[in-house]
Amino acid sequence: MGLSSFLRLTKGVLLLSPLLPALRRGDARAGVRLASGLEKLGPAYIKLGQMLATRPDIVGEDIAAALEHLQDRLPPIGQDQARAMVERSLGRPLDALFDSFGAPVAAASIAQVHRALTTDGVDAAVKVLRPGIEALFRRDLEALALFARMAERVSAEARRLRLIALVETLAASVAMELDLRMEAAAASELYERTHGDAEFRVPHVDWSRTSARVLTSEWIDGVSVRDIEGLARAGHDPKKVALTLIRSFLTQALRDGFFHADLHPGNLFVDPAGRLVAVDFGIMGRLDAPMRRFMAETLAGFLARDYERVARIHYDVAFVPPHHPIETFAQALRAIGEPIFGKSAREVSIARLLGQLFETTRRFDMQAQPQLVLMQKTMVVVEGVARSLDPDFDIWEASRPVAQSWVHDNLGPEARLREAAEGLSALGKLAQDLPQLVKNAEHLSQMVAEGGVRLHPDTARQIAREQERKTRPWRLALVALLVVIAIALVLRFT
Repeated sequence: MGLSSFLRLTKGVLLLSPLLPALRRGDARAGVRLASGLEKLGPAYIKLGQMLATRPDIVGEDIAAALEHLQDRLPPIGQDQARAMVERSLGRPLDALFDSFGAPVAAASIAQVHRALTTDGVDAAVKVLRPGIEALFRRDLEALALFARMAERVSAEARRLRLIALVETLAASVAMELDLRMEAAAASELYERTHGDAEFRVPHVDWSRTSARVLTSEWIDGVSVRDIEGLARAGHDPKKVALTLIRSFLTQALRDGFFHADLHPGNLFVDPAGRLVAVDFGIMGRLDAPMRRFMAETLAGFLARDYERVARIHYDVAFVPPHHPIETFAQALRAIGEPIFGKSAREVSIARLLGQLFETTRRFDMQAQPQLVLMQKTMVVVEGVARSLDPDFDIWEASRPVAQSWVHDNLGPEARLREAAEGLSALGKLAQDLPQLVKNAEHLSQMVAEGGVRLHPDTARQIAREQERKTRPWRLALVALLVVIAIALVLRFT
């Protein structure tokens, strides 16, 4: 951890702390100062500003508006520098790749986008990383990691929130975002998973013009979701767009376990056919099967207002320590769900709701789950975008079809029949292998009766080497632990 990272973290605290009272009052001038400060601090802080820009219900309309330019309207790098970077990254002259290469149309914290025409006659979007961005992010992440370690040493609350694990999750996500080949792969995977979805689409990737620092994909003609008047002029219903957004996100998360995790307005467009189009696939989230089941059943339980069921799900996955009575946790969930059930976004204070949720997790000693961090963060952003499109947006009713469909497909009678069929298939495979298993058992029994199991000398040596390799880290860890204990005892009694 370098001195510069520590000083930068200190600078960030000194910058933000005096602004907090003004931000709570919704002071527009404080919003402008905040946006400027986050931009100067670096890309990791800009990401925070992008998220806050989607939540005017939390930070206020004026502050959210002041932060909006952080999404895709930052100062771009020069045109000549961008052209040189494309040539260097792709290893070919620009004229051999593109018939035209325009000025940047959008510039964010990590990269900027140019409109171009390929030599194949295809209208394309060319994304180019900012020079030196890796070092800037590394510096910011070092500062955040230092803060997390310091916080967990002195604060039980920080340990409960698992700040170190959360920063590690962020660092892993950023590492993927800084390699545009990984982003291209994410776009390609999401394209394949959602290809059959009627209301959502993903641009094609041009792999022949893509590298670690340059990504070329299909150009999207569409209206930004932040341009509500433009959507209406183009014949699109903003309320329908809000519905499509939340349902597309939940479908990706629950059905596929792979979702776009950076759905701020700068990354969302509606094409002439009325389909929602997402761009910028640098930050993606994954949920394994048990976590998807947890999310779906929790959502379904809230929709059914079955708070005991929701509580039981949390205890089944050990998110709540068992010393808390399940009935008390269900009561706390009811206190969260009932006041907002069936209410429109206009009638619900998300800031107050988030505060209540945070208080509940603390009261019941619930640890943060790093796998859910991107899911929860994206849900907050998506709900904020939907609220801007439709002030009366009801997230419960919007979510209901997706949750019910997942429960039916994965927990209903048909799913049970599929599981039974898979079980029978496994039994059939076992029956096929049974004669060989019996023969092996007879052979092993005979060896034991004759004086023990005999291994070929080479096999025995290989097993010994493998056992040594596997146990060595544990023995080293044990030695290290003993050294730490010894030092602690010396310090204690001297």
